[in-house]
Amino acid sequence: MSRLESMRRRLSAQIDGLNWAAEAIGDIGGDVLELGLGNGRTYDHLRQQLPTRRIWVIDRVLQPHPSCVPPEENFLLGEADDMLRELGRRGQKFALAHYDFGFGIKDLDVKEGARLSPLIAPLMVSGGLLVSQQPLTGFTKISGPDTIDPERYLFFRAP
Repeated sequence: MSRLESMRRRLSAQIDGLNWAAEAIGDIGGDVLELGLGNGRTYDHLRQQLPTRRIWVIDRVLQPHPSCVPPEENFLLGEADDMLRELGRRGQKFALAHYDFGFGIKDLDVKEGARLSPLIAPLMVSGGLLVSQQPLTGFTKISGPDTIDPERYLFFRAP
């Protein structure tokens, strides 16, 4: 599979997974957390799918497409550890989190997900969902939509 085909498969999985998760949290109270803004495509999709939810974003830089800049009051600029702790101090709770941090090196990405998981866990409401390309720890792995290879995108439920 070419890298271009792999990217198409990843984007299709991401869209299907986020749409599935957005529907699945319909009866769960709480905000949405985008961990890694990048170009803002996922943030843009989340605000389209969940227009009534407050969407918080964490990233160490603010470089999205101009149409995808989150409101200043919903964007936390800095290292993930510090920003997750800040959300905890504020008492924020999330029904859905999309984990999109990564170095592009699988071993490092897996270690980072495991390291940050204990900081994410207390922010999630019971039964909340996490959608991620990386394994996360301390959550129950669940099956996502049938359209997604279970190894391509991962789905977790908060205890």
